[in-house]
Amino acid sequence: MKPTEILSSEHRVIEQVLDCLEAMVSQAKSAGRLDPAPAKDAVTFFRNFADRCHHGKEEAHLFPALEANGFPREGGPTGVMLREHEQGRAHVRGMDENIEAAAVGDAPALERFIDHAEGYVRVLREHIYKEDHILFQLADRTLSEADQQALSAAFEEVEAEMDAGMHESLLKIANDLSKRYGVTAPTKLNVVGQFHCGHRQEG
Repeated sequence: MKPTEILSSEHRVIEQVLDCLEAMVSQAKSAGRLDPAPAKDAVTFFRNFADRCHHGKEEAHLFPALEANGFPREGGPTGVMLREHEQGRAHVRGMDENIEAAAVGDAPALERFIDHAEGYVRVLREHIYKEDHILFQLADRTLSEADQQALSAAFEEVEAEMDAGMHESLLKIANDLSKRYGVTAPTKLNVVGQFHCGHRQEG
């Protein structure tokens, strides 16, 4: 299995929770306040699954492999992806900083949460499209078999560094949010080992 297939599989789980975030925002707009528990769960998921695990693999391993094969960072595709990772982190921080006040109906805080949530959804959806349809295809054509094997091994190491039970708890968050907001979970995911971030989900 190619490393890009692993990353693309993780995109499907991220998109699942982005759908939940959009539903959460819609409910918050109608209610004039934010439900704090699922909002905190979403932030936990995005920080640990989307950023620490998924983006961590890209930043520490995929992007350097591409740059070693002639892809420039400055003005190149990896530089664009890195900037978008930072934009996403800023939006997640913004959501987190406004949850408590938005939960008690503070209108400016609710507006800030919504702005950051909608910004995050927009950035991540565009980012995922670029990776799935452009960057990963370039990687598949450029990286040698040895490069691919080294990346797969490196991805395993990233997984091993995650806290015990973290993967299961993150996938439970994704599934619980999906049930709450009526979002359909992906039914077929590529996996690397038993505890991969893209482990097939139940329910």
